[in-house]
Amino acid sequence: MNSITGIQVKEEDIDSLGHVNHMVYLHYLQAGRTDWFRETGLSFEKLNKRNIESVVLKLEILYRQEAKVDERLIVKTQPLRLGNTSFVFEQKILNERNEVITEATVTEVMFDLITRKSRPVVEEIIRGFQKE
Repeated sequence: MNSITGIQVKEEDIDSLGHVNHMVYLHYLQAGRTDWFRETGLSFEKLNKRNIESVVLKLEILYRQEAKVDERLIVKTQPLRLGNTSFVFEQKILNERNEVITEATVTEVMFDLITRKSRPVVEEIIRGFQKE
């Protein structure tokens, strides 16, 4: 299952160079993954009630172009790989001209909040990875 999230660049997202700060892109990518989880029927609140969470294990990001204040961006999130305890998303951020400005590969792991160890991926996420 793929997900699309709209982002409006705000003034506070801009750094001294006049473009979106590199750290802000992490927030945009997180917003995309959060929407993907919601579209599978999960939320952080639902996961927390089950004493589980997903945590970022690895993040690889490539900044291709800059984004500036008031631009409208789109974050595309799609499943890439599914393991027993981890899963990988491919994400792209596009500008208003449909140009890729940022690409990322994000590996997350299911995490048991009580044992503080990895655990098998939950069924809702597995189904989200199986939808085309």
